[in-house]
Amino acid sequence: MLSFTKNERQDMINVFIGYDPREAVSYSVLAYSIQARAAQPVSIAPLMLSQLRGVLTRERHPLQSTDFSFSRFLVPHLSGYAGWSLFMDCDMLMLDDVTSLWQLRDDRYAVMAVKHLHVPKETVKFLGEPQSKYEKKNWSSVMLFNNARCRALTPDYVNAAPGLELHQFKWLQSDDLIGALPERWNHLVGYHPPRRDAALVHYTIGGPYFDAYRECEYSKEWFAERDAMLRATSRAIA
Repeated sequence: MLSFTKNERQDMINVFIGYDPREAVSYSVLAYSIQARAAQPVSIAPLMLSQLRGVLTRERHPLQSTDFSFSRFLVPHLSGYAGWSLFMDCDMLMLDDVTSLWQLRDDRYAVMAVKHLHVPKETVKFLGEPQSKYEKKNWSSVMLFNNARCRALTPDYVNAAPGLELHQFKWLQSDDLIGALPERWNHLVGYHPPRRDAALVHYTIGGPYFDAYRECEYSKEWFAERDAMLRATSRAIA
C-alpha cells in the first residue's frame, strides 16, 4: 500500500476508459476496481460516443470491434494537451493500485504502453466481432499519454487517419518516443499464463460478463469485484 506524507503533493490521476454499451457493466466494474485500490484521487471519464458528437465524426469501420477503437486517440485533445492522462479499454480489471502505474510516467516519452508481441490465433472474438492481426497489437489498449507531446492527435487527424496508422503509433516521429510499461499492467487473459503479480488483467477475447466466457481465467476475481460494487452496507446515521 502506497502512502504519502502530509505535505507531499498528490496529483489527480486522470483516467479515460473506453465505453461500449454492450459492455456497460465492464466499464462500471473496472472503474470501481480502480477507485477501490487507489491511494490518491482518481478522475475517471468514459469515452461515450454520445458525448463526443461533433468531435469524433468518422464512420464506423467494418473491422472496428468496439465503439472506442478510435475515440481513445482523442484523450490528449480532451485533456487540453496538458499533463498526463491514462487510457484503458473497458474489458479490464484493476488488481493493484493505479498510483503505481501513474508513477511510471517518464517525460522522455510521448506515450507509454506494454509492448506486447501478440499474434492472435483466433479470427473471431466476443459477440462475433472480428479479431484483427497487426504489428503492435494491443499496445493501444493501455496508454499513458504525455499530452503535450501528442499534439498530432487532433480531432481532424483522428477522424481521417487510417486505423493502423493510429494503433501502430505512426503519428509519432519515432518509435523511440514510446516508453515501455511492465507487462503486469496489461496482462492478456487467455494468452499469457496466470501470474500472481498481475496488476491489470485484460479480457481481450471476451470478459466473464459474456455467457461464453463466464469460466475464463480471472473470472472469479471479476465476479467478486462486481459483487463488492453492488453490495450495500447499512450504517447508522448520527
